[in-house]
Amino acid sequence: MSTKVSDHILERLRAWEVEHVFAYPGDGINGLLAAWGRADNRPEFVQARHEEMSAFQAVGYAKFSGRVGVCAATSGPGAIHLLNGLYDAKLDHVPVVALVGQTDRSAMGGSYQQEVDLLSLYKDVASDFCAMVTVPEQLPNVLDRAMRTAIARRTVTAVIVPADVQELDYSAPDHAFKMVPSSLGMTRSAPVPPDQDIERAAALLNEGEKVAVLIGQGARGARQEVMEVADQLGAGVAKALLGKDTLDDDLPYVTGAIGLLGTRPSYEMMRDCDTLLVIGSSFPYTQFLPEFGQARAVQIDVDPHMVGLRYPFEINLVGDARETLRRLLPLLRPAEGHSWRKQIERNTARWWDVMQRRAAVGADPINPEYVAHTLDELLPDDVILAADSGSAANWYARHLRLRGAMRGSLSGALATMGPGVPYVIGAKFAHGDRPAIALVGDGAMQMNGLAELITIAKYWERWADPRLVVAVLNNQDLNQVTWEMRAMSGAPQFLPSQSLPDVAYADFARSLGLDGMRVEKPEAVRGAWQAALTADRPCVIDFRTDPAVPPIPPHASLDQIESAAAAVLKGDSDRAAMVRQGFKAKVQDMLPGRRHREDRPSAAERP
Repeated sequence: MSTKVSDHILERLRAWEVEHVFAYPGDGINGLLAAWGRADNRPEFVQARHEEMSAFQAVGYAKFSGRVGVCAATSGPGAIHLLNGLYDAKLDHVPVVALVGQTDRSAMGGSYQQEVDLLSLYKDVASDFCAMVTVPEQLPNVLDRAMRTAIARRTVTAVIVPADVQELDYSAPDHAFKMVPSSLGMTRSAPVPPDQDIERAAALLNEGEKVAVLIGQGARGARQEVMEVADQLGAGVAKALLGKDTLDDDLPYVTGAIGLLGTRPSYEMMRDCDTLLVIGSSFPYTQFLPEFGQARAVQIDVDPHMVGLRYPFEINLVGDARETLRRLLPLLRPAEGHSWRKQIERNTARWWDVMQRRAAVGADPINPEYVAHTLDELLPDDVILAADSGSAANWYARHLRLRGAMRGSLSGALATMGPGVPYVIGAKFAHGDRPAIALVGDGAMQMNGLAELITIAKYWERWADPRLVVAVLNNQDLNQVTWEMRAMSGAPQFLPSQSLPDVAYADFARSLGLDGMRVEKPEAVRGAWQAALTADRPCVIDFRTDPAVPPIPPHASLDQIESAAAAVLKGDSDRAAMVRQGFKAKVQDMLPGRRHREDRPSAAERP
């Protein structure tokens, strides 16, 4: 039997060690589907409920495995559906390759069914590489370049294959004019800046008396080096949300997240520092960085396109974070005084005390901060976490302390709704032997999560560790937007857009053969987490939470507070509870005291 183009595509993916393709079928990729049948489903076709979910699963797989994620979809609507997940990958710098079908070449330009100009459609999301295969000899070069470009530039690439081309006999490019041969693989590289630039950076940092460090996901492989730099400079370390798992949150000088969902000690450190070192982050919100002219600054990033952004850096070092810091460390002098570091540690300790008190504030029926804070002490040491966009991301950012081998992520730059559940599905295909948790709001669950429970039910029995917990913060409100309207616009809650129906999430999970429980009282929260984290199958926990608990940051500006108050005066439908919960939350921020680290459970006590 001759080798078809579709057979060769799958063969080449196997040669690139691709194990899973997250996809949904359609006649635009019928040739590929037939090839999958001939190839005994290698690489494995992982069937989602929707192409957007396939893309999100590929993103989750790539984020948590460190490997390229691959997704596939049919022509027209299937290719269109992939876009949101692909933009999520592009904006978060995650390597994903999309394989998409197209109508037959003979029909192109004829306004044929499902004919979409995919090269134009994909030219932005796959701007680094997007190509359509029109003859077999374009392969394997097109596919190899898509893989290499996605990996090297940490971005999205796309390969478009018309349906009739998939069915052609494959023939390799000849040793001839206008033929482009190709070869497999690529080595990893760790570029470093020139010595003189590293010396300049060291001199600047050594002159600082109040040094702040900001790290992002680009510092993930440099955990030890970041700790040594922080100790040498007497600095505190804040983290962009995509870098939440790059450094342990229980280190006393790690101030936690920065920005709109960030912590007060991160805000205070940036407000008061005189020197800033940014490592592997393109954190966009400049208002949470030091005032321009206040701090001298150095940036380290492996991508030359991402340096020099966000802040007036004096020195932009283009290089791998770990290798650059290794060369920088011998040139750094130990900090002479310790008052700056001690102040950061006091502020951070007080912050965790405030978080504990805020979690303990009563609510109707359950405080969502209590749900997240309770989970913090129960997190398995090898857990993989995904938070969805919305108010759930606030509690993920502020209450969950990642440490050791724990991994966590969310949709960073795109901040799209709906990736929480498909992220952890992708994660389970990367690490079937590790527990996974998705913390999602009821809006995101209704948008995407419910259908993807079917995907979980389809595949969970193959995972070595069956634990996958979907925790739904069910407040029957699109809560983040509701509070943004109040804080930014002084507008009261607009019920026609914000109110959500109550859905029996746990019942639906049980109908699929999964576990599920509804929690309506605070005293049942801990037991529910413990039961889900020891269950013999995936579990959905429906937590009935109070929408009046404010996700507005503790360092909210006076303008934001006044706007929220204006919403009350304009007749917000939830105004009484909103005032009550906002007051109680703010009181915790004003109380003295600090939380003692020895109060936390030991590793042996954690599940």
